[in-house]
Amino acid sequence: MSDEGKWMRARLIPVAGIKGDREAEQRATSALLAVLTIVRPLSHELLTPLGASSAAKATVEAFTEVTVEANGSAVRPDGVVRVTYGQRTFTALVEVKTGDNQLDPDQVNGYWQAAREAGYDHVLTISNEIAASGAHPVSGLRVQKNSPVQVSHLSWMRILSSALRLKNHTGVDDPEQAWILGELVRYLQHDASGVLPLADMGPLWTPIRDAARAGTLNRRTEGLRDVARRIDEMHTFAALKLASEIGDDVHVIHSKAVRDQAVRLDDFVRTAVEGGPIPGCLRIPNTAGDINTEIDLRAQQFTASIELKAPEDKGARGRIGWLLGQLSEAPGPVIVEAYAKNARVPVLATVEELRADRATLLGPDKSPTHRFVMKRRVVMPQGRKATARKPGFIDGYLAMVSDFYETVVQGLHAWQPSAPKRKVSADEPASAEETEGWIWAPTPQPPDDVQPAEESNRTPS
Repeated sequence: MSDEGKWMRARLIPVAGIKGDREAEQRATSALLAVLTIVRPLSHELLTPLGASSAAKATVEAFTEVTVEANGSAVRPDGVVRVTYGQRTFTALVEVKTGDNQLDPDQVNGYWQAAREAGYDHVLTISNEIAASGAHPVSGLRVQKNSPVQVSHLSWMRILSSALRLKNHTGVDDPEQAWILGELVRYLQHDASGVLPLADMGPLWTPIRDAARAGTLNRRTEGLRDVARRIDEMHTFAALKLASEIGDDVHVIHSKAVRDQAVRLDDFVRTAVEGGPIPGCLRIPNTAGDINTEIDLRAQQFTASIELKAPEDKGARGRIGWLLGQLSEAPGPVIVEAYAKNARVPVLATVEELRADRATLLGPDKSPTHRFVMKRRVVMPQGRKATARKPGFIDGYLAMVSDFYETVVQGLHAWQPSAPKRKVSADEPASAEETEGWIWAPTPQPPDDVQPAEESNRTPS
């Protein structure tokens, strides 16, 4: 083996030499902000939603270790981003945490006050904390909805997901920008960067899991609300992970009744105490339907499902064949539920059974199916986090979502009725199709020396 085989490749953003949390935060802040000034597609992806005008075309500047005056004293956010487009300028203070470090509400409030006094536009926080869409992971912020200075949060997973989507799917036209983006992705994915995936259900997971299986959970069970919060974060994390895999946005959908996170966590706790499955819903563009998930702590299993309307222009057997043709990649254990119109109880069969005999999905009266539901159930991993030998609870859920999308959802197409046919009445002019092949004679025109009738019939004066 030559000496070259032992050489370490030079990296734009090295991970070697990171000695502690503070240094990890400084290096991650500098790396991200520097890349934002160069890779414009990433600038547009992350900064435009905050209010920066045309971040893809504007001038983006970034600074680290800055000092801003507020209430007669100085505050030191981790960085500042400034976007200039024409006469408009957008300035945001940036606060960054890595590893397990959490954002401090007093610190964020201080930055918000400093931004107000300085006439800046935004405060952006970045950490491994994952917040629900439109929410901030820190409670106790003084920001009002109508405040000219807002506070937004980006998780490191959200940033990594955006970078991966641009790198692997959307693409970056400029080859140098593409290489720089790849270096950022490589850095963020390294263990030493301090960017941690959501992987731990917390120290009280084991007693809560066992109590749920035994049916002894109650609202006062220590740590139950924290587990509910982690499950809520896990739904968002699953959406970000799937988005990075397929190259398109994936959204967590909540019903109107539980759009507020506090209400939603209360609902998760109540459901777990009652022994019911905790629901989740992911919406992916251009798919046949939403992915609905259930976490049954008592039965110790995960479920993913999708609903599909049956075609109305086919008979009972034809509808089953239509569906089966779209499930060529589906594993045999996937369950298909067939509901006749107005039926509450479905006819059940696995994909494996259907491949052997389609008639297994026909009910006793052979009624045609009105809608299908495809379900995949998997055993819930027991560990609070993954080990070298076994996956953890979160890893198992993420794997189920990705696998169900790849083997079932992406192959499905919703049925649409055919366009209505136009009928021609007997006294209507023939259509273009009916007159195909006809020879059309030109309309006769009068000779040039013949005047129009109204001219030739005039009496000479």
